[in-house]
Amino acid sequence: MRLHSPEFAADPHTAYDRMRSRYGPLVPVEVAQGVSATLVIGYRAALRILSDPDRFPADSRGWQSSLPEHCPVLPLMEWGTVGSGAENEHRTRYRPAYLETLRAVDLFKLRREVEAVAVPLINEFCSAGQADLLDQYAVPLTMRVVNSVLGLSQEMGERVFVAMAALRDAPDAETSDRRNQSWNEILREAVATKRRDPGPDVISRLVSHPAGLDDTEIVAQLAVLYARGGEPTWNLIVNTVLLMLTDRQFHDDLLAGALTVRDAIDEVLFANPPLANSCARYPRQPQAVENAWLPVDQPVIISSTGCNSDPAVAGDRTGNRSHLAWGAGSRSCPAQSVAMVIVQEALDQLLDALPDFELAMPTDQLEWRTSAFHRAPVSVPVIFPPALPLAVP
Repeated sequence: MRLHSPEFAADPHTAYDRMRSRYGPLVPVEVAQGVSATLVIGYRAALRILSDPDRFPADSRGWQSSLPEHCPVLPLMEWGTVGSGAENEHRTRYRPAYLETLRAVDLFKLRREVEAVAVPLINEFCSAGQADLLDQYAVPLTMRVVNSVLGLSQEMGERVFVAMAALRDAPDAETSDRRNQSWNEILREAVATKRRDPGPDVISRLVSHPAGLDDTEIVAQLAVLYARGGEPTWNLIVNTVLLMLTDRQFHDDLLAGALTVRDAIDEVLFANPPLANSCARYPRQPQAVENAWLPVDQPVIISSTGCNSDPAVAGDRTGNRSHLAWGAGSRSCPAQSVAMVIVQEALDQLLDALPDFELAMPTDQLEWRTSAFHRAPVSVPVIFPPALPLAVP
C-alpha cells in the first residue's frame, strides 16, 4: 500500500479497512517511492510497541544510513528531528527540558492571546460572506500564537514559517534536503538571539534549562515543537470544522448544547486526526509482532487513525479520550494542553462570530493533501451571512 498516493489521501478510511482485512494489525506499506515501512493499525499492538522503547526505539540512525542521499521523507524522520535522539538522552535530558519548558506556559494567558489573534482575523473576512478557513484563519492564527509562545519576533516568525512551508512543498528530495538545512539555520539564528536577549518564552527557557542543551540540541527540539505545534494544530482546527459541517447530527447537537466543542475535537482526534500516521519506531533486532516479521531498523509507524478504528476496541466515544492521536508511552506529545487551548479557543471564537457558516462546495469535492503522514485538506471554503466586525479585545 502506497501511503504517498492521491488515492490513499482521498479515502484513507476505506484503505485502512482493506489493510485490516488483508493483513491484520501490521501492514507492509511504502511511505515514499522505494521506502518501505510497517504500518500498525491494531490498537493493542501499537500500545505494546510505544511502551517498549528498549526494543522499539525512536532512533532512526541505523535506518537512515541505508537511504539514498536525498530521500524525500528523511527531513521528517531523521535522527535529531523526530523526538531528538537516542533513548537515554531523550529520557534524561531532552524530554525533561521541553516538558518543564512547556509546563511553564500560562494557559490562561494563552487563551486570551488566542482570542486577541482570532478576532482581528475574523474581522478581515466576516463582512465578505465567504472565506477559506484554512489559509485565512487556522494557519495564521496558529502560527502567530505558536511564534509568540516560542518567543519568535514577528519578522523571525515569518521567516521560520516561510522556510517550513517551503520544506513541506519541496518538489524533490534534493530540494527538500536543501530547504531543511535553510530552516535549521533560521532556527539556529533564533536560538542565538535568545541567548543574547532572553524573555519569558519557550526558547529562552530551553536555553537556560539545567540540562545544558547546546544550540544544535535546542534547534532539534525547536524543529519538533514548531513542526508538531504548527501544521497538526491548524489541521485539527479545520478538521473539526469539517466534522461540524459534514455531520448534520453532530452540528445540531453542538448548537443545541448537547455536545461541546471539546467533544467535537475529541471525535476528530479519534476519527480524523491531523497526524494520521506518525510515531516511527525502529526495531533494534528482527522480531515478530502479531504474526508479522519486523526487519531490523525498518520504520514501524503507528497509524493513530487505523488504531482508533480497530474493531477490537470499538465503542461509544463520547467523553472517551483513549485515542492515540497524541501518541503514547515515554514519547507522547508534551504539548497537548497548549495545543488544546489553541484549537478550542480558535473554534469558540469562530462559532461565536459566525455560527451559520456552511461548506461552499459538496463534501466529495474537497481536496486532501497527498501525504503518508498528515490528514489535511488543501482548503476549507465556507459561506455565511455577512456579519459586522467584532470588538477587538
